[in-house]
Amino acid sequence: MKKIEERFAVHVDDYKSYDTEKLRKHFLIETIFAADDVLFTYTHYERLMVGGAMPIQTAVKLETVEQLKSEYFLQRRELGAINIGGSGKISVDGEVFNIDTKEALYIGRGAKDVIFTSDDSSNPAKFYLNSTPAHCTYPTKKVNKENSKVLHMGAGDTCNERDIYQLMISTVLDTCQLQMGMTELKPGSIWNTMPMHTHSRRMEAYFYFNIPDTHAVCHFMGPAEETRHIWVGNEQAVVSPPWSMHSGVGTANYTFIWGMAGENHDYTDMDFHKPSEVK
Repeated sequence: MKKIEERFAVHVDDYKSYDTEKLRKHFLIETIFAADDVLFTYTHYERLMVGGAMPIQTAVKLETVEQLKSEYFLQRRELGAINIGGSGKISVDGEVFNIDTKEALYIGRGAKDVIFTSDDSSNPAKFYLNSTPAHCTYPTKKVNKENSKVLHMGAGDTCNERDIYQLMISTVLDTCQLQMGMTELKPGSIWNTMPMHTHSRRMEAYFYFNIPDTHAVCHFMGPAEETRHIWVGNEQAVVSPPWSMHSGVGTANYTFIWGMAGENHDYTDMDFHKPSEVK
């Protein structure tokens, strides 16, 4: 049974003394995908697991890991998968779902056999994965842009015009605690999640992709009065504690997936911080 990397929770007072190396060690997940494998990082923020499946030459199966102490991966968990690569399929206990680029699948607790495949090995599927503990079982359901809830936010003159696709939230489908969605920035817009905010009843993970070659995103975190930053490359993720606000600015426009876990499903439950107040 494979043992995976863990990220332990960090106290806000300890965080204030971190240099760049420590910030990256505790909050940045640099490798999400590996050929013909499923990778995960187990975090101690709401026990959220962040990972990816990239089948190329062969199908890959969701296997349990040592940290879970379970017979199978989803024995006590739920899973969200969003495909950022070429078209592929996810088989859940024999039921096959076709998942195209930027389509999602929610898989409820209790599913035993979850298998990922690509339709074309020259353009493989890349399933970005989030998983959280689950207290009950909700139906497995496919979600795409057409049946998600869409928010049009920001403006061109503030460089943050964006479309937010709420793929796995309570107004779209039932989950225990996992929430996921995707934000696409318009050309010429580079700021996400503005104004910055915190939500102490849930944590969040940001996965950045579609960052052009030679470009990067600067992810801001921490309390509004004492911020830090992490430079993030394409297809990397940042874990955001509940005490941390989260926002980013790129050197070009990009797309990111947000995943949340915690005790509330109210998307608007945020404490905002004006840009002029942030230090």
